[in-house]
Amino acid sequence: MTQERKDAMAAAVKGFRLPRYREIPNVGLYLEQVTKYICDCLAPLEDVTITGSMISNYVKRGLVDNPVKKQYYRAQIAYLIYIAVAKNVLSLDNISLLLDMQRRTYDQQVAYDYFCEEFENIVFYVFGLKSAPDTVGTEATDEKLMLRNTIITVAHKIYLDMCFRAVQAETAE
Repeated sequence: MTQERKDAMAAAVKGFRLPRYREIPNVGLYLEQVTKYICDCLAPLEDVTITGSMISNYVKRGLVDNPVKKQYYRAQIAYLIYIAVAKNVLSLDNISLLLDMQRRTYDQQVAYDYFCEEFENIVFYVFGLKSAPDTVGTEATDEKLMLRNTIITVAHKIYLDMCFRAVQAETAE
């Protein structure tokens, strides 16, 4: 893979930032609006997406609360962003276990904002935008260690998927 393609991959994620909890809309979005919002947030990561049928499945499985009058609010959207990222490397059963752990140990806003900061931190490191990952948070709990390892795995998978696409594009040229 050429350095030019590596630079393009890094540039694609350079400005990546997940919305923090208080920045997520809390006005009640319909399924199609939630899908578009989350896909727009995750667009720089290319293969990290979510569909309306996936969301409905996550609601049926109890990972996310039922919509209220067919509308989704901040708490549900935050969980859906996390699930959209984690589903690339974890089973829904393991995602459910992690969400249950989070609900028992951390307030949702604290947990979600930590996830955002750690995810951006690791993505920037994996894509070569920083020489080492920063230390995020002060506690070294099992929950945080499991989340960090999930994030590391997701970031490496995203990077590898982009590399494979770049190699395929070079081969096709």
